Amino acid sequence: MPEDSGKKLTMVTCSAPVNIAVIKYCEYCIFLKTTTTVACSRSFQEDRIWLNGKEEDITQPRLQSCLREIRRLARKRRSDGEADVDAAGLSHKVHICSVNNFPTAAGLASSAAGYACLVYTLSRVMGVEGELSVVSRQGSGSACRSMYGGFVQWIMGQQGDGKDSLAQQVEPETHWPELRVLVLVVSAERKPVGSTSGMQTSVETSILLKHRADSVVPARMKEMIEAVHKRDFTAFAELTMKDSNQFHATCLDTYPPIFYLNDVSRRVINLVHRYNRHYRETKVAYTFDAGPNAVIYTLQQNVEEFVQVVKHFFPPETNGGQFLKGLPVAPTTLSEELKQAIGMEPMVKGICYIISTKAGPGPRVVEDPSEHLLGSDGLPKESA
Repeated sequence: MPEDSGKKLTMVTCSAPVNIAVIKYCEYCIFLKTTTTVACSRSFQEDRIWLNGKEEDITQPRLQSCLREIRRLARKRRSDGEADVDAAGLSHKVHICSVNNFPTAAGLASSAAGYACLVYTLSRVMGVEGELSVVSRQGSGSACRSMYGGFVQWIMGQQGDGKDSLAQQVEPETHWPELRVLVLVVSAERKPVGSTSGMQTSVETSILLKHRADSVVPARMKEMIEAVHKRDFTAFAELTMKDSNQFHATCLDTYPPIFYLNDVSRRVINLVHRYNRHYRETKVAYTFDAGPNAVIYTLQQNVEEFVQVVKHFFPPETNGGQFLKGLPVAPTTLSEELKQAIGMEPMVKGICYIISTKAGPGPRVVEDPSEHLLGSDGLPKESA
């Protein structure tokens, strides 16, 4: 735990990946990430948190649950005689600063990455070790899947207290190097219905959701894990799209219905199916979480052409370089045959930008002190 000796400030910075559902309860972690710095000092008067440059309410119940549990585990380790736990530090307040390199609350699992990163960073500051996915779930259910990299499944468990409901890595991020991800950002705005409240309403009102959980998801989980093990893109892609469609069908079956997709989302779905139909094989897949933004899966050899397809049918307002972010993608030329086969009218400004990425690792400590988000005074560097 790095410490500023002058102010007795303990500070740790970590990053954690976004996880995108391919089947509900089976996720794929990508290089989009949350970075969090936690500082602990006897001079701090209260716990405080800043998210993406803005101070937020630290008393939010899910935040408090995570803080309480990490502190409880730290006290337990201390009482058990663990020498590496600083007894004095357990009574100190913390300052937390967190930023995302992707749109927040727009259907890209920002809360999952955020809580995974928060719990992991707090654990490093307070000397907590062991299984942390249970703790992270107190902030966001799917956060447990961001505690690992690559392909991860959420084992639901049987115990009433949820302690056997854990994340488990299916394959590491190095398992399928050819697999690529394109995030088509339709909207970076905060979604009108949050994931947690939306799911609560679906549980209470959707008959389809119960059928899905009992009769569909278990079999699809087995099929998906097998497809991942075998690197079978066709099976992986078709399962991903079918499950995304059924998830949004449960949203429509919810009363009142929840509309996460918009007109641009549906045009992207149409585009993918027309593209695959032209080639008479499944070369590209889509999935949508609780928001309008599309996550596209494809293999490396298809990335350049499909990015050009997106640019053609959803032309950016300008030709600036900011339309494509992340991993570089070389430009290419589309055949007239392909454009005619897809046969859609271009929609200007339908997509804000594309993020090109791939599988990423689980939470990591950021070793470079210059990457700390908090200054030596414990305040965000931007406002220091």
